[in-house]
Amino acid sequence: MQKSVKDLKGYAIGATDGDIGKLDDFYFDDEAWTIRYLVADTGNWLLGRKVLISPIALGKADLSGERLNVTLTKKQVEESPSIDTDKPVSRQHEASYHDYYGYPYYWSGPYLWGPVYFPQLPDADQKIIEERRAEREEAGDLHLRSATEVTGYHIEATDDGIGHVEDFIIDDETWEIRYMVVDTRNWLPGKKVLVAPRWIDRVSWDDSKVYVNLSREAIKNAPEYHPDALNREYEGKLYDHYDRPKYWDV
Repeated sequence: MQKSVKDLKGYAIGATDGDIGKLDDFYFDDEAWTIRYLVADTGNWLLGRKVLISPIALGKADLSGERLNVTLTKKQVEESPSIDTDKPVSRQHEASYHDYYGYPYYWSGPYLWGPVYFPQLPDADQKIIEERRAEREEAGDLHLRSATEVTGYHIEATDDGIGHVEDFIIDDETWEIRYMVVDTRNWLPGKKVLVAPRWIDRVSWDDSKVYVNLSREAIKNAPEYHPDALNREYEGKLYDHYDRPKYWDV
């Protein structure tokens, strides 16, 4: 199933023994364009501290109740490594976080989530975790981005600007970002279209611009996005319009 980042923000996050707080933001990595962490605002519980929750910890979602449940206790969350979400999260901080919870490193392995394709603990996870600890990277480039900060980035087609990022659509199994929702109101009043990360040529983080290898005309004539009509039939039309290979066939 695919979900909107904006729709999920504000959801309650519940531990096994009580509420943690509210979903405030998402961190995604700008290489795989995959959500790596949910950011929970703990409110009065931890005096406004924000904590990271890996999709590995997510249990069953109660969409009607606007609630996400995690397989963690409040004590585990309270004692987790403190990370300043107002500053870039380093790989060293991520390694400490993953070691604390016993998660494998998503950046070390052949698949989207390291040793596995989905956010879950793999078979023989303890052995793999120990191997990952031996390979800990102390620094390295930073690739985590806040979905909140990237919302509003300008979209540049191959021949000029065409709109801005309004939202993200994520796959709730792999937590990949399937699409950016592009608002073209300054060019095409009222129309919203989808653009997949795999159609991005590059991103200028300093200039807050996303450059896509699509023309303005192609985006202008793309099937219009309606949240209640996002299904495989619509996606098929979208990919056919852009003449791009469908991700479910690759």
